[in-house]
Order: sequence, then structure tokens, then C-alpha cells
Amino acid sequence: MASNKTWFITGAGRGLGVDIAQAALKAGHQVVATGRAADRVRQAIGDHDNLLAVALDITDPNAASAAAERAMERFGSIDVLVNNAGNFYAGFFEVISDEQFRAQMETNFFGQLTVTRAILPIMRQQRGGHVITISSTAGLVGQEFVAAYSASKFALEGWMESLRFDLEPYGIRTTIVEPGFFRTELLVEGASTLWPELTIEDYDERTKATIAAWSSMNGKQGGDPRKLAAALITIAGSAEPPLRFLAGADAVATAEGKAADLVAQADAYRELSSSLEHDDAA
Repeated sequence: MASNKTWFITGAGRGLGVDIAQAALKAGHQVVATGRAADRVRQAIGDHDNLLAVALDITDPNAASAAAERAMERFGSIDVLVNNAGNFYAGFFEVISDEQFRAQMETNFFGQLTVTRAILPIMRQQRGGHVITISSTAGLVGQEFVAAYSASKFALEGWMESLRFDLEPYGIRTTIVEPGFFRTELLVEGASTLWPELTIEDYDERTKATIAAWSSMNGKQGGDPRKLAAALITIAGSAEPPLRFLAGADAVATAEGKAADLVAQADAYRELSSSLEHDDAA
């Protein structure tokens, strides 16, 4: 592919999506930036000759296909897809309504599939491309108060790990990005974060305390989204991009802890298996 590429970025009306779009434009690329309102996307990123702002509800297949068509009409290719759009239904499992849980999966999982389905035929025809999907450390380890969100990110991880084998024969690369805590809008109530609809007395005190604690963290997260955006530009320019990218020291620590836990479980299994074999022999 040419050094100047066309980036298709979802969720580019706020947060990390804005930073990625601005970094790509600064690097000389063309950018198709999508969000629910094209005007808001354009205002957030700033006017640029190489920017096409498109309204897109990622859960709408027709809208995804239309956005892909507009991208091709304007720039003639789509070289990098960044599945960034998403939201966060926070809460303990029993107080997240069934409707909320399904909505979480619809946006964070099925929405990414919908957009990717619209883009892949173009990349296959080009015999090249790069699918980058923003996951989370919550896609590596389960955590408190993130039952729905973690489920959606675990689903993304499995899909992306399998998708690489489907696409490699056509020159299409895949990268899973697993950020730790970054100063994005993930914890902004009414923007990306939605609190539980249900109340159960056993959970009320813990829910109230957790919401207060998480709300106080907004804007104080350690990760700088502009640095993450710059890293994605570098990754997309690599001849052999990584299959996954751990973003932030906290993400690295989380992955190392998960790996250590899996090794410990494997050791425990071998010890138990050896013990059972010894008992059978006796």
C-alpha cells in the first residue's frame, strides 16, 4: 500500500477517536471520520482538506455500507479501519437490565462486526488493509462492576484472534489494541458511561460507592490518548504490525498477571494429573 493511506475511524466525534483522526491527518493520511453526527465530528477534529466526516450508527448495516461507499467515492481506497466506537454499561451483573446488557453487546461487539463487514470486501479487492480494533484490559481479565463491558470486550478478543486467519491470505493484517486507563471520555456520564437501571438492596451501597469512585477518576487517568494515537500511526505503518498492542504500563502489568495466573493453573493441572497417574499405577 502507498505510504499515504485512507483511514476509516469510528467513534471519531469525541475522545480517543478525535486524537487518532488528528494524528492520521498530521501524518499526511486521508481520514474518513465517523460518528453519530457528522457536524460534531468535523467540529471536534477541525476542518482539513483530507477529512471526510460521515454520520454513522455502527449498529446499522445500511449506514455502514453507505459510509464505506462515500469513503471510496472520495478517496478511492480504505487502507486502515479503526474500530474505536463503543460505550460502557457499568454495574454489577444483577443490576444491569437485560436490555442494557444486550445494548452493550450490540454496540461494543456486533457494531464492530457490522462496520468490518462493510469494509472487508474493499480490502479484499485491494488485496491489502489493516483492521485495528480497540479492546481493553477488561477484555483480558474480568473486573468488578464491568460484567457487561468485559463480556463485550472478551467477545471482541476472540473474534479478532480468529479473524486474522481469515484475512491473512488477502494481505489484510489485524491488531487488537488493549489500553489501560487513558484520559478518554469512557467515564463521562451521558457520553460513554451508562449506570445500572435496576436497584437491588444488597448491591445499593456498593453501587453508590463505586459510581462515586469512578466518577472522581475521570480526567485523572494516567494514559495520554495523544500518545496512544501516535503509536497507532506507527503500528499501521509497520510492514509486520503486531497482533496485539498493550497500551500503558497498567495494561502490561494486567497482561503479565494474567499470564502468570495461567502458568500457575497449568502447573497445578500437571501436578494433579501426575498425582492421578501415580494413584492409578499404585
